[in-house]
Amino acid sequence: MGEHLLTGAGSGIGAALADLLAARGHTLWLLARDGSRAQALGERHPGCRIVVADLAEPALLQDRLKGQELPTRLDSLLHVAGVAEAGTVEETGAAAWEHTLAVNLTAPAELTRLLLPALRAGRGQVVFMNSGAGLHAPPRLSAYAASKFGLKALAESLRAEEYGRGIRVTTVYPGETDTPMQVRLHAQFGLPYDPAAHMSAQTVAAAVATALDLPGDATVSDLTLRPGG
Repeated sequence: MGEHLLTGAGSGIGAALADLLAARGHTLWLLARDGSRAQALGERHPGCRIVVADLAEPALLQDRLKGQELPTRLDSLLHVAGVAEAGTVEETGAAAWEHTLAVNLTAPAELTRLLLPALRAGRGQVVFMNSGAGLHAPPRLSAYAASKFGLKALAESLRAEEYGRGIRVTTVYPGETDTPMQVRLHAQFGLPYDPAAHMSAQTVAAAVATALDLPGDATVSDLTLRPGG
């Protein structure tokens, strides 16, 4: 079966995707922020392989990964981890901008760079979990939207650069999804929360799996999902 390295497997879409891939019998490499997160991921996904590194410190990723077992080939690298804080431009200071861009943009770029040899060996696929905010920036989410606009650019450049090596690149733009992040944002915006008005994390995971399952002669380059039905 395939080998997949996944960030953000602790909750939401990442957890749903890890559950789906594990149920299919794939080998999972899960990135954990620290030891306690690693233990929790190991308990949720017995048999998975844990890599410990903090995405909030992308400049340290290479050093943190040294000495840890890493895959020599990958069928996919799935960037699902992300952070978001509501606030107007006036309210959002430099620290919030730096943290958001580090986790949502710089860390995916650096992790992809470090794992390119394994992706090339497996002629693998890179999946960036973006957002509807990566296409249309809403008010009070400027830092988050900017990080996701940047993630779109990263995916497009990577796709063009690695096409000749057989690496596929997919960006997923889910609309409102029933996740802990969505619950927090609704609370920050002072809005009522109705899970039934959102897509489930399992639905988004199923869409990602569809992109992964596509035969190698085509790529789902951009996949936009919206609640409905």
